[in-house]
Amino acid sequence: MSERIVVDPVTRIEGHLRVEVDIDDRGMIKDAFSSGTAVRGLELIVRDRDPRDVWAYIQRICGVCTSTHALASLRAVEDALEIKIPRNAHLIRDIMNMVIFFHDHVVHFYHLHALDWVDVVSALKANPSETSRIAQSISSWPKSSPGYFADVQNKIKKLVDSGQLGIFANGYWGHNAYKLPPEVNLLAVAHYLEALDWQKEVVKVQTIFGGKNPHPHYVVGGMATPLDINSDNGIHAERLMHVSQIIDQAREFVSQVYVPDVIAIGSYYKDWTYGGGLDNYLCYGDFSTRSIYDTKSYRFPRGIILNGNMNEVHDVDLKDPEQVKEFIDHSWYTYDGKEGGGIGKHPFEGETSLHYTGPKAPYKNLDTNKQYSWLKTPRWKNQPMETGPLARMMVGYAAGDKEIISLMDDTLKKLDLPITAMKSALGRTVARALETTLLSNWIRHDMDELLHNVKNGNQVTFDRTKWEPSTWPKKTKGVGWVEAPRGALGHWIDIENGKTKNYQAVVPSTWNASPRDHNNNLGAYEAALKGTPLLNKEQPLEILRIIHSFDPCLACAVHLTDLESNKTTEIRLG
Repeated sequence: MSERIVVDPVTRIEGHLRVEVDIDDRGMIKDAFSSGTAVRGLELIVRDRDPRDVWAYIQRICGVCTSTHALASLRAVEDALEIKIPRNAHLIRDIMNMVIFFHDHVVHFYHLHALDWVDVVSALKANPSETSRIAQSISSWPKSSPGYFADVQNKIKKLVDSGQLGIFANGYWGHNAYKLPPEVNLLAVAHYLEALDWQKEVVKVQTIFGGKNPHPHYVVGGMATPLDINSDNGIHAERLMHVSQIIDQAREFVSQVYVPDVIAIGSYYKDWTYGGGLDNYLCYGDFSTRSIYDTKSYRFPRGIILNGNMNEVHDVDLKDPEQVKEFIDHSWYTYDGKEGGGIGKHPFEGETSLHYTGPKAPYKNLDTNKQYSWLKTPRWKNQPMETGPLARMMVGYAAGDKEIISLMDDTLKKLDLPITAMKSALGRTVARALETTLLSNWIRHDMDELLHNVKNGNQVTFDRTKWEPSTWPKKTKGVGWVEAPRGALGHWIDIENGKTKNYQAVVPSTWNASPRDHNNNLGAYEAALKGTPLLNKEQPLEILRIIHSFDPCLACAVHLTDLESNKTTEIRLG
């Protein structure tokens, strides 16, 4: 006999996710189902709109991923119109995207995921002097005195004594799956609080280059950023130096706090090998040293790994109708007015036709034999894929990237683990920290190049050659791709007579959180959960550990429509 356990909503993520798992008599997960339980429909909203404006609508897919969707949308339109942006615009866009990686990865670890590994209340038992000794042994970060950690411990004690844990409420404190000693728990909680202050500073780069955050400004053809070192109105020398300073401060926090914490905490969980999943990895590639169209110059190499075979990296062609397809056999959509049927559509031919057939709330369980999610099911040549930090590291390693190989080998040596250990929830978390280390080097290089260009008189950030619709072909299609913090992001646009005819976005959390397909192949979340033992089914910490390791963003995965009136939201002023 099996028993079904439901986690709904999964908290500490962006969006609405429901997970149902079947466990056997031993408490082992024998099957799992991932369901996105909210829907929007931004692809419908941008139809018939000017392609030059689409990025501003599509960027609102998410308030966390912010500029990544704008970037993918811009690249899709520029691909369709054969626009090559100035080098300065390329650098600014990449710097802004790297800042989002910094922000997302640090916030994800400390504020969304670390509490699956860190027992906050246990920190009350810590000896602050021992915590200080541990902190100083792994890093030269200045905030590491016994008095500092004693002050943090007193803050936690006041929360606990008040009976209101505030930001630490509703945790599974005392769960047997926690393994950290109290002193390391205290270290992690102290850095949790520091990261709250740090994260609001690093995103100022978005505000300076993009005018605001979240959802900074962009423009088809480059950037709307006016570079002028002698102007009081543009991005002048003082502002550029401010950006440079923020970058250095961010790099210091990453190298002295974030990465050492991940390695230190990971060393206590080396035997927690669950959450590997598919063994299929997808990376579109990004952060070019030359041009987005020069895939050979990507710092994150492009490619596919199938069945864990690290000796072969398959190529990806996002315009090939036989590669990326979305299926809807277990999703609440129709294609050509019909449900499922094992039909997959390439995004250029894709549809967003909402068709809810699930239960009415409140309900106990989903009927997982039928449609059970608002997420579609993307597949690469009919294969389910995992995308994200682990996929980028595995593809880069298999592709022979020397920088990635060196960093991974050094880290695995510190942890005394083989590369196969990366295929786990812990490995996914370590991979996120490792790629932040890489990005820390790249962002400094790109900022220095931008400063060099400006200093030598190159302040161009926009090319208006093909700005006017009269210069466009009557019919054209384009695809834009970005390696976002959560993985491979693709936007496809079909332009006809100067308007957006069709638009589709296939996002990282659609790949990872997708329901099973017509061949019963599970999505990455579902596959990662299978075979995991639960120590306490009333407190399924292990489920959260695995799901959080992907850093879900369900708001992105289910792209506002009123299903009763079938109208988009209206806002009236006055």
